[in-house]
Amino acid sequence: MNGELLSPWFVGLAIVVALAAGITGAFALMKGITLAGDVISHIALPGIGLALLLQFQPLVGGAATLLLGTLLIARLEARSGLATETTIGVVFVASLALGALLTPGKDLEEALFGNFSAVSITEFAAGFIAAALVIAVLWSKRHQLILHLFSPELAASLGVNGQRLNLLFLLLFSLTVLLELTFLGALLASALIMIPPALARRLTHRLVMFMAISAIASACSMVGGIAFAAWRALPLGPAVVAVASLLFVCSLAVTER
Repeated sequence: MNGELLSPWFVGLAIVVALAAGITGAFALMKGITLAGDVISHIALPGIGLALLLQFQPLVGGAATLLLGTLLIARLEARSGLATETTIGVVFVASLALGALLTPGKDLEEALFGNFSAVSITEFAAGFIAAALVIAVLWSKRHQLILHLFSPELAASLGVNGQRLNLLFLLLFSLTVLLELTFLGALLASALIMIPPALARRLTHRLVMFMAISAIASACSMVGGIAFAAWRALPLGPAVVAVASLLFVCSLAVTER
């Protein structure tokens, strides 16, 4: 376990995923949907449970249900006129029930807290590309996202398709959660989307600095959690969240800038 946690491929992928989570969380905080990460991570449970039953890669099953769930959320939001967090909540309840029914009892802990097997070069490459894609798209769309968030009418008048932009963000958000599942499990996958942005928000109001601090805090939480878990032979997910929480508490002593 400790050797797997400290392998260069595992640590490298964990850092890149944490950076993506920090940046995604920064936008999620501005949109007021950081708690949706906790809900969306549970949407993966039915796919993970089905994959474990049929004995194929759990993340493939989780990815399939996350994609279907995200598209369903976007569709319900557009058709019903309900807020994003409300539609996410509806899908969450159904997914949690299905996940509990489908996931074998002996595998439920693994699904909730993650399975920290060694990361191969192929898995590292796939995860790195996915995380880099999230970061690149969010950075390229940052002005549109901010404009649509604070002035949807102005954004629409400038040719920004708000519905398509919301769908794109939800897909990137879900992809980030999926990447985190490997390290934190379904129960804690949203931690790096929630805590580092909250820390960064206390320290700055400037967008670029906000994104940078959130990403750095997320990466530090991941690295610190890996080191702590390897040192004390602890579960990785709770160790990462403990480090992130400690960093947030420390930020409370810093004056907002």
